[in-house]
Amino acid sequence: MTQLDSFDVIVLGAILVGTLAYFTKGSLWAKKEKASLFLGKSGAISSTLSETRSIIEKLQTTDRDVVVFYGSQTGTAEDYASRLAKEGHSRFGLKTMVADLENYDFEDLDSFPEDKVAIFVMATYGEGEPTDNAVSFYELLTGDDAAFPDAEDEEKPLTKLKYVAFGLGNNTYEHYNMVIKKLNESLLRYGATRIGDVGMGDDGAGTMEEDFLAWKEGMWKEFAEVVGVSEREAVYEPALRVTEEEDHSASDSNVYLGELNKAHLDGTSTGPYLPSNPYIAPITEAKELFKSDTRNCLHIEIDLSDSNLKFTTGDHIAVWPQNSTREVDRFLKVLGLSSKHDTVINVTAIDVTAKVPFPTPTTYDAAVRYHLEICGVVSRQFLATLAPFAPDDETKAEITKLGNDKDYFSEVVSSRYLNIAQVLERISNGKPWTSVPFSLVIESIGKIQPRYYSISSSSYVDKTKPHITVVVESVPTVKGADPLKGVASNYLLDLKYKKDGIENTAISAVTYVTDGPREKYSGFKVPVHIRHSNFKLPSNPKTPIIMVGPGTGVAPFRGFVHERAAQFAVGVPVGMSLLFFGSRNRTEDFLYAEEWDDIAGKLGDKFKLITAFSREGSNKVYVQDRMLENAAVVNDLLLQGALFYVCGDASRMAKEVSAALAKIISSQRGIPDEQGEEIVKSMRAQNLYQEDVWS
Repeated sequence: MTQLDSFDVIVLGAILVGTLAYFTKGSLWAKKEKASLFLGKSGAISSTLSETRSIIEKLQTTDRDVVVFYGSQTGTAEDYASRLAKEGHSRFGLKTMVADLENYDFEDLDSFPEDKVAIFVMATYGEGEPTDNAVSFYELLTGDDAAFPDAEDEEKPLTKLKYVAFGLGNNTYEHYNMVIKKLNESLLRYGATRIGDVGMGDDGAGTMEEDFLAWKEGMWKEFAEVVGVSEREAVYEPALRVTEEEDHSASDSNVYLGELNKAHLDGTSTGPYLPSNPYIAPITEAKELFKSDTRNCLHIEIDLSDSNLKFTTGDHIAVWPQNSTREVDRFLKVLGLSSKHDTVINVTAIDVTAKVPFPTPTTYDAAVRYHLEICGVVSRQFLATLAPFAPDDETKAEITKLGNDKDYFSEVVSSRYLNIAQVLERISNGKPWTSVPFSLVIESIGKIQPRYYSISSSSYVDKTKPHITVVVESVPTVKGADPLKGVASNYLLDLKYKKDGIENTAISAVTYVTDGPREKYSGFKVPVHIRHSNFKLPSNPKTPIIMVGPGTGVAPFRGFVHERAAQFAVGVPVGMSLLFFGSRNRTEDFLYAEEWDDIAGKLGDKFKLITAFSREGSNKVYVQDRMLENAAVVNDLLLQGALFYVCGDASRMAKEVSAALAKIISSQRGIPDEQGEEIVKSMRAQNLYQEDVWS
């Protein structure tokens, strides 16, 4: 019998894992962990599949004092978890680790060591739901029958657990910060001891960062008293080591130039396509929807026919963006790395629990362009950590003031929408920050996140080609400063111009490497994956629907009505579809104007569009105003069992639409206003009122 050497075993193991993942449509990986496809220097697959799923065992084998768990959908909670772990180590000398909730099982949480602390940083997603990576943990802890088989006390199984809790939410949603609230209730009910108050950040009020900073100061004070630790002078101690590889070239086949995993590097990626392994999808059509010289909105069609990816009407598609060349150049310049774009670096973990956030070896350019969120919100906390590395005393004093004075920070940074490189340029008067360790940059700046868009087409009409509707963000800041550019939307705009063979001549235009690493996105392709949503048409097509979608909030409803028109065309009975759409001006931004008449022609009296154009008259008119004008129609459809849908900006519109609906119900049915509000709440609880909103 032929003996297998170690390489054969590795290859066979990789094939087995891939086969299992393929035939389970990715459910094995998706449920257990985000399996890494990166290959280390040894050539062995480096993934959490070989690691323990017991957090108790992990804490003991790595000798950690504190574990910071995160439930994160967009990366913010993960970033906060990382910051808490770093601060716990630098200020108090604690041995900390960060943990993705989906990488562990929690049936042994009753055995959590009494001399250790768990910190939970939990985002609330959608209508009071846990994030994708926190579902199993959340259901275990908040369910009616949480099981801890070895617990000494069945009613109070978690008496050994000390914990800290911070939630990320949005007050424009009814179930504001519901996940951290319910988790806290459950932990207390099971006998756990909380340290400090439950912190709650509010993205809806735009105060998330300051809420976090204010909360953690009080928390750390109580933490030190309970745990019995003393604060020390904070010192940066790297968890990652960055080494420049002088004997490697960016042209070497094993150097990652932005490829997201080993299969992408080798060109062998065949799926399953997951958030950790996106599909490089062709864009078959990209067209402008606005008739404006100053604003853009794109209709994009994406081909999934070769991917085995499935979507249903109402789902989301994630587009993986990159940073613009202008911002990559600015970032590297401010760090004194302009001459090192293509220098090869290797990033390795010093701390046994640290995770390298992207595959290496890579280059400075690739790390910044494809992996770091360099255009994101600047943290005061991060600025404070940079003070010791300032190029001179004057700059050090300025950055220290920005890090400590929230009002001054708001005046200088937040109000101008500056990114981190712009801040550093400004306060040093252009002097490069050559002393900043690149390891600190990687550890402190979050990973660039996919951008999610509501699919604006119907899977019933075409199951392989989802459409998206993307408004291009370009927000003026202060006179003489660059406008704030949306990372993903401007990436797609640049791709559209190149696809059309047109040069974008706008003064503020930004360009991207749209061909991707090693031109693997050539032919106009983008990395994507699908995220399934609960924002769905009723299962019975005869059920009436009321849709409120101003601006690009109309996207999923375009899919809804196209689906109903297609069903009706083949003899399926469909209910009434009432759509409220709003924009500024019918001649500039009336999205899909030419399609609505066609839909009406197909559906007849089963479809009605009511528009609100806010800048056409002397008085601004919005969708909620049109709802009130058509109160009788809305109420009649509700009494017929209609489902009510809202999609769009959460900051103001969603609240006012909800209030308008409550007013319609109370006035039309002759009941007190409070009763109308209760009916709307009941509709939400029964999933008769659905929202897909963003801030």
